[in-house]
Amino acid sequence: MLECRALRKSYGQRAILTQLDFQLAAGEYVAIMGDSGVGKSSLLNLIAGLDVPDSGSVFIAGTDTSTLNDDQATLLRRQKLGFIFQAFHLLPHLTLHQNVALPLILNHLPADRASQMLAAVGLSGRDDDFPRQLSGGEMQRVAIARALVHKPQLILADEPTGNLDPETAQEVLQLLKNEIRASHASAIIVTHSPAAAATADRILLLTRSGLREISAAEAGLK
Repeated sequence: MLECRALRKSYGQRAILTQLDFQLAAGEYVAIMGDSGVGKSSLLNLIAGLDVPDSGSVFIAGTDTSTLNDDQATLLRRQKLGFIFQAFHLLPHLTLHQNVALPLILNHLPADRASQMLAAVGLSGRDDDFPRQLSGGEMQRVAIARALVHKPQLILADEPTGNLDPETAQEVLQLLKNEIRASHASAIIVTHSPAAAATADRILLLTRSGLREISAAEAGLK
């Protein structure tokens, strides 16, 4: 589903990623952990096409994204990717239904699935509410619904529980895992939380030397 080959990324004189290789199988759900500043969010941004590597390639569903023009890259992101941001990034002037329906509209799909996804994340009957009426946990649920509503092949989640209390975080993590499984999607979650990492099929640690798989004990889980 996803392959990163020899990715390099620097900001000024600071090298973030150097010759990073990574593969994600179809239907696989992995967690990436690591110290702050090591490049976890940068890696997600490179995969999503929100940033450009200095060198190396990203393949999504067999397509080398570096060969795409702007329109082709936008279409690939729109159809195949779902991104869950730590800061939610809901549009405040749109209702919950309108926020969730955006990927459907952009992909020329029926918008009625937005209501179904809101119900799936526990927000049935809240279609006409606005983000300002929600708690942090509820906003994250809407963000998950929006990321999954168009049934993307690849889900990218950047610290999806970073702003949530432990109880709400556990609810959101279980919801995210359930929805990923229901959609038969591949997923990457970037997190500092051992509890969040524990929901994944495997846990990877990102260091200056690259990615390596670690055990639950190494991740801080008993």
